[in-house]
Amino acid sequence: MDKLKISEIFLSIQGEGPFIGFPSFFVRVFGCNLDCSWCDTPQAKKGSFKNLEVSQIIYFWEKNYHSIPYITLTGGEPLLQSTIYHLIDSFLRKDCIIILETNGSISLEEVPKEVIKVMDIKTPSSNMEKYNLYENLKFLNTKDAIKFVIKDRYDFEFALNCIERYQISYYTQVIFSPAFPLLNPKTLAEWILEIKKPFRFQVQLHKIVGIK
Repeated sequence: MDKLKISEIFLSIQGEGPFIGFPSFFVRVFGCNLDCSWCDTPQAKKGSFKNLEVSQIIYFWEKNYHSIPYITLTGGEPLLQSTIYHLIDSFLRKDCIIILETNGSISLEEVPKEVIKVMDIKTPSSNMEKYNLYENLKFLNTKDAIKFVIKDRYDFEFALNCIERYQISYYTQVIFSPAFPLLNPKTLAEWILEIKKPFRFQVQLHKIVGIK
C-alpha cells in the first residue's frame, strides 16, 4: 500500500537548517526508533496519526500551498517507512526542494542526491549516541548539514571531537543548536565564539516566534 503514517501536515516557517526562515510545507511522519531525553516532538512517536496515501499528501500541497517549493520531511524519523521514498519522488517530479530531517541512525544510501539532508549526530545528553551511524557521513555534501543538539559543555566537547575525528566541516555544514529550554542560547553562542571556528549557531526560530 502506498500509504504513510502521518502525525501532521502544515505550513510554517522553517525554524532550522540551511533554509531557515523560508515558508515551508511540513510533513511530520509518525514513528521514531529513538527516544531522546530532550525530544521536543513526542507526539510524533506517542500521539495519534493518520494513514495517508502519497497522492493525498501531494494533492493537499497542490491545492493549498503549490506556490511554496520548500518541502520538509520530518518526524519522528521519516526513513522508518519505506513509502517515504515514493513521497520524495513525487515531490521531486513537482520540482520541489526537499529537506529531509533525520536522526542519523538509518542509512541514507537510498536517499536521492537532490534531497537536502539535515542529519543529527546525537550527543551524550540524548542517551542515544550509541545509535549514530557514522557511515552516513559519506552520503553528505556541502548542501547538506550535520546538526548537534547541545545541552551542556560535555555535549559541546563531544561535538568538537566528532567534527575533528571525521573532518565533518570539510565536506558539509555544521550546525550547533541549544537543547530547548535546557541550555541558554547565549551560553552556546559564547562557546562557539570561544573556539574561533566557523560553525553555525542556530536557535529554533519557530519557537522564538511562537508558531508550530
